[in-house]
Amino acid sequence: MGHGHGHGHGSHRAGSDIEIARAPRLVLLGLLAVSFVLTGIGMVALWPDQDAADAIRSQTSFAAPGVTYPSATVESTSDTGLTVRIDDGAYAGRRVEVDVPPEVAASRLGRGDGVRLIATPATDQQPVRFSYFGTERGTPLWLLGGLFVLVVVAVARWRGLLAIGGLALGGAVIWWFMLPALLVGESGVLVGLTGSAAIMLVVLYTTHGVSLRTSTALLGTLAGLLATAGLAVLAIGGTHLTGISDESGGILSSYAGDLDFQGLLACAMVVAGLGVLNDVTITQASAVWELREAAPSMGRFRLFNAGMRIGRDHIASTIYTIAFAYAGAALTVLLVIQLYAPPLAELLTTEEIAQEIVRTLVTSIGLVLAVPLTTAVAVAIVPGRRDVAEHADH
Repeated sequence: MGHGHGHGHGSHRAGSDIEIARAPRLVLLGLLAVSFVLTGIGMVALWPDQDAADAIRSQTSFAAPGVTYPSATVESTSDTGLTVRIDDGAYAGRRVEVDVPPEVAASRLGRGDGVRLIATPATDQQPVRFSYFGTERGTPLWLLGGLFVLVVVAVARWRGLLAIGGLALGGAVIWWFMLPALLVGESGVLVGLTGSAAIMLVVLYTTHGVSLRTSTALLGTLAGLLATAGLAVLAIGGTHLTGISDESGGILSSYAGDLDFQGLLACAMVVAGLGVLNDVTITQASAVWELREAAPSMGRFRLFNAGMRIGRDHIASTIYTIAFAYAGAALTVLLVIQLYAPPLAELLTTEEIAQEIVRTLVTSIGLVLAVPLTTAVAVAIVPGRRDVAEHADH
């Protein structure tokens, strides 16, 4: 019987020389089986009605009738404009001059760079018009993505490749299930929990291997997601957040009238905690397993305290990660705030800032609670001091 991470749940082993007793193993796997079933039921019940989603999308149009977006190549530049050659579409081969915003001019576009134009068809009053739409970034983005895959696979090998596959699966669940379900008015909390659970139920096993240790981390992750969702609902209601903080909310409210914006905000908080919860719970489960193997005579109480000492260090560093990630994403907004320098008390109560504060605090609290929850589950699953000693004698 192999002792590596890759063996199945049918084994009495858990990725080490620790033998897990039948009763805690069955309880753990039973709880996860219930989670699988509930997640499957949730996916079926909440699966979006594609006709309803298409009906909502049909109310909007990205461009006016007849407007096209041809690709073009820059031939020369000036301080305020570009001379380009159109590469495709009805106007292929035509050379035109287009004005660009100052920030685009400052980005140092040069000869040979690709751009995309807006071509507005001719009318009785005016000829066809061309204007700047955006810069072509496909090639550098693909190169950067390829470099990311190469570095991950070179360093983490198969585990890294599996992690990338899990990331792709998570993106698919969000794009094909969660977003359409939210668009047609399904409960944001239920969609967030169901989609996040579906992602974690697959990603943890594909990335970290099928073992009781991974199953312990998965149960801790699911408990952390439930805690985060509950806290999100209470915090949003207690702070009276509307869930609408920018023009995107206004657009959605105009076309998706059934969308629950408070539920959408709660869903966002649950999804935001996925990555860090996975990181913390895997670390805690592994820490307890290694501590038990290294100190078979340690009692469960001491084992829990030792695991929590590791968890506390991880909590501190991960909270910094969450806070600084939000700060980096909102850096432009923070600069505008710095520019106007409003009173701090008034600033903290605005919808935009209050949302980010609540989001950061809720995900951080869910993260912190996941550490003792996962540690307690792991301590309950691994054998106690007497069981380890008896196994060693045997």
